[in-house]
Amino acid sequence: MALSSASTTSTVRETLDSPTRKLSDAHRGNGEPPETEASALPDTSDESPPETRDEEKGEPDARPVFSGFDPASFPDGGLKAWLAVSGAFCCLFCSFGWINCVGVFEAYYEKNQLRAYSPSTISWIPSLTVFFMFAGGPFWGKLYDNHGPRNLLLVGSFLHVFGLMMASLSSEYYQFLLAQGICSPIGASLIFYPALSSTGTWFFRRRALAFGIMASGSSLGGVILPIMVNKIIERSGFPWAMRGVSFLLLGLLVYANLTVRSRLPPSPKPWSFMEFVYPFQELPYVLVVSASFLFFFGMFLPFTFIILSAEHDGMSSELANYLVPILNAVSIFGRTLPGWIADRVGRFNTMIVTASLSTILVLALWLPARGNVPYILFAAFYGFSSGAFVSLAPALVAQISDIRQIGVRTGSMFAVISVAALVGNPIGGALVTAEHGAYSHLQIFCGMMMLGGSVIFVASRWSLAGFKVNVKV
Repeated sequence: MALSSASTTSTVRETLDSPTRKLSDAHRGNGEPPETEASALPDTSDESPPETRDEEKGEPDARPVFSGFDPASFPDGGLKAWLAVSGAFCCLFCSFGWINCVGVFEAYYEKNQLRAYSPSTISWIPSLTVFFMFAGGPFWGKLYDNHGPRNLLLVGSFLHVFGLMMASLSSEYYQFLLAQGICSPIGASLIFYPALSSTGTWFFRRRALAFGIMASGSSLGGVILPIMVNKIIERSGFPWAMRGVSFLLLGLLVYANLTVRSRLPPSPKPWSFMEFVYPFQELPYVLVVSASFLFFFGMFLPFTFIILSAEHDGMSSELANYLVPILNAVSIFGRTLPGWIADRVGRFNTMIVTASLSTILVLALWLPARGNVPYILFAAFYGFSSGAFVSLAPALVAQISDIRQIGVRTGSMFAVISVAALVGNPIGGALVTAEHGAYSHLQIFCGMMMLGGSVIFVASRWSLAGFKVNVKV
């Protein structure tokens, strides 16, 4: 949506540019350039930023154009760019797609190998899986900025597949914790971040769409992998289910290693702790990270507990096992369509709508759900609304960041929200235990956390453009 006047456009653009200008000034005050891929780009920090325009109306919009890069230099398409997106799609199928089916294992372990343990204790396995998936973000982001994606992808591919192979041989709680809760997700993390950062270097105007296509790989993985695991377990047992998944992921990761490339050459720079601190001096960045933290606190609880809560409310185990695939199938559209819309009406605007919708669905549909139909409807609608977070969150960070620092800044955001992922599931499991096997307290907790995140997303938009409704942000 275009701004109503040129003066309003100028004011909003100055507001948006100020955080990165402060960051650039901080580096210049230390006599050091930003320690990212800056050497591959011309220094235009003292030049006036070029004006961006609404693609359909040709009018100025409120999206930021930061110093240090020229939007015209982004190809926004072409063979190499779309090959990188296809490889990133496979990366997210193997990493985030695997994370999306953690609910299958929570339910399976409670009934089989780990039935002697409480739900809260078992939930540390999926919690550690999500935590290690995101916690290494700043480090992998810095390594990506310094050395590019190739070595990170190679090491990550090995660790992810090796961890799942070891899980197929596990029988004790600590073995599942080490193999599936630590080794495999560290590898998945090394796969996830290079894919995310490399995609951002190829696109500017169509970035949210590219991120949406990439993120849909995680949704497709969340559809195929849980069904595949359940069917192979029924026919051949748990060990061969894990091995079968490992071989599938190995084939996709070979393709990803051949296609994922960054447009910018790496430029090794020394490590600096302050590089991870500087972004948190910017109000828009702090608000985006805070909103993501609270939203993520609740976002994964339905993924983990929807099967168990549905069985508690009378759904058969056979049908309940399809709730996670339904959720992930619909999230394919949730991770692509909102990205396409966001490029036209504003990424912050779209995030606020989808985050608020997720909150409403948890409190108004999941909480009172009794019977098969409400649970199936919740899985479908929640899959769409929550799916937008995965594609839009990195797009929000990219919008308020210098592209030369996208690896560190995106990684720092995911490292912060990994703490929410670590403690969210055990808290949920403890609430279920305290309620003697019921799930209403967990559902209320989930909804309140997501409501807090939605409110702070509104505040982050306000920090950029105020409360003007007709501003594309």
